[in-house]
Amino acid sequence: MTRAFYLAYAGIAYAIFLAVFLYLIAFTGNLPGAPLTVDRGPESPPGLALPVNLALIALFGLQHSVMARPAFKAGWTRLVPPPIERATFVMMTNLVLVILFLGWHPMTAPVWTVDHPAGAAVLWGLFGLGWVIVLVSTFLINHFELFGLQQAWFAWRARNNAKPVLHQPFFYKLVRHPLYAGFFLAFWATPAMTAGHLLLASGLSVYMLIAIRLEERNLVDAFGADYLAYRKTTPMLVPGTRGRA
Repeated sequence: MTRAFYLAYAGIAYAIFLAVFLYLIAFTGNLPGAPLTVDRGPESPPGLALPVNLALIALFGLQHSVMARPAFKAGWTRLVPPPIERATFVMMTNLVLVILFLGWHPMTAPVWTVDHPAGAAVLWGLFGLGWVIVLVSTFLINHFELFGLQQAWFAWRARNNAKPVLHQPFFYKLVRHPLYAGFFLAFWATPAMTAGHLLLASGLSVYMLIAIRLEERNLVDAFGADYLAYRKTTPMLVPGTRGRA
């Protein structure tokens, strides 16, 4: 019964994540049909919108970084069973993103606007490419482990998780963090950048740069010299640049 609950819980967390992920694309891209986006919603004076939006970005960054750290997991799994620890992380991420969607205050002052059809098409293409890179990158490592399904499935089958192995499939031969690189493209590529969109892109970019540093410490601890060698030869985010720099 407990193992069945784990599997159902992980499945529900994943299903909600898929809906939230799709809405995140619509939210950042101001896509038609989304009632609330980075530039559509109840307007507020800048004196209120700025601190509220900064608080929402900080909430996401804190939740996503703190809950991903090994030290937090060691204590957290005393309360949450290990087979659903990752699914609970996903569920909390879902909640924080929904709070961001509902609480975001648009700041619609224009920063740049690209009216030329070819230029706008290029930016929309980069926006779409960013999200494709994000999705493909999750499958290149282990999509179902990343979102907590594998752990619950292994618990159902009474099977132990395999020891992590360092490998560099496809995008990971070009950059160490293609998942983050995709998010950078998705957040910044837009033909109509507003003050609110700029704030969201900047805030999440700062978070990602911090998260990469924290994540790489964990990767060095896990893989040692192998990861250090990989870091020396493979750029962080931009293909063709030199190693760690």
